[in-house]
Amino acid sequence: MAQVASDLLAAGREAMVENDWTRAYDLLRQAADAGHLDAEAFEDLARSAWWSGRPDECIDAREQAFAGHMRDGHPASAALTALDLAEGLFHKKATALGLNWVKRAGRLLADEDESAAHGWLARMQAVIAFEGDEDLDRGLELAGQAYEVGTRYGDANLQALALHDQGRITVAAGDVEAGMDLMDEAMVAAIGGDLGAFYTGKIYCNMIDICEQLADYRRAGDWSDAARRWCERAGHSSGFPGVCRIHRAEIMRLRGDWKTAEEEATKASRELGNFVDFGGEAFYEIGEIRLHMGDDKLAEEAFQRAHGMGRDPEPGMAELQLSRGNPDRAWTLISQSLDSAGAPLKRARLLPATIEIALARGDRQTAGEAVSELKTISESYGSPALVAHADQGQGALLLADGNSKQAVEPLRRAAESWRANDFPYLAARARLLLAAAYEQHGSSDSANLELKAALAIFEELGAMADARKVRLALADSAHPAGSGTRTSTALMFTDIVDSTPLIGVIGDESWEQLLRWHHRTLRSLFAGAGGQEVENTGDGFFISFDQATAAVACAVEIQQTLARQRADQGFAPDVRIGMHAGEVTEIDGTLAGEGVHKTARICSEAGAGEIVASLDLVSQTELDAGALAARPVDLKGFVDPVMIATIPWA
Repeated sequence: MAQVASDLLAAGREAMVENDWTRAYDLLRQAADAGHLDAEAFEDLARSAWWSGRPDECIDAREQAFAGHMRDGHPASAALTALDLAEGLFHKKATALGLNWVKRAGRLLADEDESAAHGWLARMQAVIAFEGDEDLDRGLELAGQAYEVGTRYGDANLQALALHDQGRITVAAGDVEAGMDLMDEAMVAAIGGDLGAFYTGKIYCNMIDICEQLADYRRAGDWSDAARRWCERAGHSSGFPGVCRIHRAEIMRLRGDWKTAEEEATKASRELGNFVDFGGEAFYEIGEIRLHMGDDKLAEEAFQRAHGMGRDPEPGMAELQLSRGNPDRAWTLISQSLDSAGAPLKRARLLPATIEIALARGDRQTAGEAVSELKTISESYGSPALVAHADQGQGALLLADGNSKQAVEPLRRAAESWRANDFPYLAARARLLLAAAYEQHGSSDSANLELKAALAIFEELGAMADARKVRLALADSAHPAGSGTRTSTALMFTDIVDSTPLIGVIGDESWEQLLRWHHRTLRSLFAGAGGQEVENTGDGFFISFDQATAAVACAVEIQQTLARQRADQGFAPDVRIGMHAGEVTEIDGTLAGEGVHKTARICSEAGAGEIVASLDLVSQTELDAGALAARPVDLKGFVDPVMIATIPWA
């Protein structure tokens, strides 16, 4: 039995040398089951468990390694293992347990002669002071001690990590240039292959994280690509590839490549399923992408999963509530996060949404305070993106105060900065504010130019909800109140649900074929019911009817036709339908006005395969409104709740 365990152990260690971590873990696990392993063998088992994506098994193996070191009378080795255990528990959000292991390491080393282990203890205490307590002075002092110990004992891994920690703490304190110099020095050791793989990965990840906190996304992108190549060369299947994907997903989202961003974030969520802290970041990024695409329900689900894994879902969840027309709920969420975010760079990620939400609530004082704070932070750290956020916030505040002429310049600077740094979605959002500023002081032509520029960006990105709002704004500006013919009509919006992930599954060519079938089928049904196509919104339609009864009959026939297609052919896209009856302005076949806005908002309340209508429309049909379980909803842009009901069709 002992020989079997010895052979398995030797084979497992050979697999480790080849970076075949899954095979190494399987062999070492069998060795552990076949016979007694010493402390070092359990350390190897722990390393192979981590690199093969088994964090829980890693912790179990390290607990056995710790016990082995203690039995062998090696307190310094036991202390190092205790620190590794603490880090693993911190990743699982088991903070109290992790801190207890750090304290135990301290007790073990208290009566020992100085060794590299004392430096590793100081390094862990520095991280706790910096990341946990936000005590930058204490963190910097301890990181310096760790570096000195690492230098005395020739521990290159400790030296590099401690130097890196000094750099990121210095950046957090506001001295960006000095901090980045220290981090670059540590990166030289990582890139040069002087460090162990685990420490190389940590330095890569921390460097990218600091760049993203600074909103230096160009630099973050460069390091993210470098880290991804390193992971691929090393053949790692641990958490590092997944973390690299999260960073890449955020950068791709900001650059407008939402399809790639979602693919990377989804892969990361699978790779990081066992790494709670990293997995939460993956789901948060998915939520941001779905929010931009206008898919509220999937965005909310992703944010909730991120929250369940310990990741603060803000500002995403607050922005989702704001998009639904719930500024008070949004404020409750964002203010809670602000209260717990002490570090300036953490607050900087929340302040742009804080400004927007405060202005939506009419709270100009809070918005002004947030603008001032964001400007101070942007001046301290100097990142172009932080400066652009501050300019945009200042412009939005001036606009809300009625100072539209003064708002133009900061908004123009923000839009140009986003464009120059290749952040198209943010550029389009800035252009919307700039259009509002132009419109407010009577420059309608300039406003329309900005709206059209924003519309082109939204359509290219696939931000269909944003695009629809801009189209309505353009229609309203082209046909202002009092012009054209006022008429009462029944309105319908349709929309394919989850079109973007569907494209990723079936491919572009199949999507084009499906879209042609969808358009042909629905247009035939519209025509049969007497509907008039006002606009094709990409993967949906805007239709008007003379009679509400005809609109309802058409909506029911659409859903039944799609259901028959699924039964006969195995697949049909999920379509949601929203309807409303009200007065609109009609000029040359174009419809505009409050009724159009309300119908579009009602459509967004529908789920896959649902028909949702306002009671204004239901009351004009033979449907029993009392039997439909009508409910009030708050629609963005409308002061009073709107009563809607789901219409059965099966």
